[in-house]
Amino acid sequence: MKLGPVMVDVAGLELTRSDIERLRHPMVGGVVLFARNFAAPLQLLQLTSAIRALRAPSLLIAVDHEGGRVQRFRNGFTPIPPMRALGRLFDRDPRQAVAAARGCGYVIGSELQAHGVDLSFAPVLDVDYGESSVIGDRALHSDPLVIAKLAEALQAGLGAAGMTSVGKHFPGHGYVRADSHLEIPVDDRSLADILAGDVVPFQRLARAGMGGVMPAHVIYPKVDSKPAGFSSVWLQKILRKKLKFDGVIFSDDLGMEGASTAGGMVARANAALDAGCDMALICNDPKAQDTLLEGLEARPIDAALARRLERIRGRAISGDGLRASAAYLDASDKVARLPAP
Repeated sequence: MKLGPVMVDVAGLELTRSDIERLRHPMVGGVVLFARNFAAPLQLLQLTSAIRALRAPSLLIAVDHEGGRVQRFRNGFTPIPPMRALGRLFDRDPRQAVAAARGCGYVIGSELQAHGVDLSFAPVLDVDYGESSVIGDRALHSDPLVIAKLAEALQAGLGAAGMTSVGKHFPGHGYVRADSHLEIPVDDRSLADILAGDVVPFQRLARAGMGGVMPAHVIYPKVDSKPAGFSSVWLQKILRKKLKFDGVIFSDDLGMEGASTAGGMVARANAALDAGCDMALICNDPKAQDTLLEGLEARPIDAALARRLERIRGRAISGDGLRASAAYLDASDKVARLPAP
């Protein structure tokens, strides 16, 4: 059974009958996990193994595991500091900060894959303008060039562990104060200003092999009247053609208020996929997921997209062998030495 273009979530620590039925739907292609799906490392491994056993090829398994306040798995996992800690360290010691960023990427990628998770929606590439509370200390820095340098190192660490990166929130969520989970943010800057600043980290990581991008539920009216995640201008003309990005585009959660401009849930998914998203995420609403899966028009995944999805699939790692490896121990030491926020 081929993968579909919808990513959903599951209820708890193990699969329910409803979860299994939903995950076997031909329109589903992936699962995103949350803190409610995690109690202990062994339990997580059992859950991801059960998810993988449902389909062939197996569903992609993702998580938001950036560090700081957005780290879904904690007990038994290395605590990753908020990304701003890397930026602060860069201001004092750029070389050490770059090494620590690479270590963060290696630890995140290694630990997640050892527990059956294919990818984390990271790194955050938003510029810290001191305005956005939802971004806040998730941002690496206020300078796009510093963000690019640290994010390239983090991406290299993920890559060394066999995991891809997913940059977010394209083309940048840091300038607006409104939280797109709760409101519809509007960024009135010109395209030239956004390209000269916020887009720089995305362009640099795309050149360095970034595997995925997640667009923002933010409207940039001087570029397009639609939020970036529903805009073919942003996704096709700028991200694909101008930045030459050839990875997977994941929508942000379609249940967020910032996505409400597109209409109901089926309309939102169609709008995201029509604009250029490859995978539409809908989280924390099983009834809406079922409505979407029944109402979404059939969209067969072509060979090119199938290859991109396979490229972002994680590499299986033995948990026992991981923690004894010199590379993992060195990366963990770099993370542990990061100053507390």
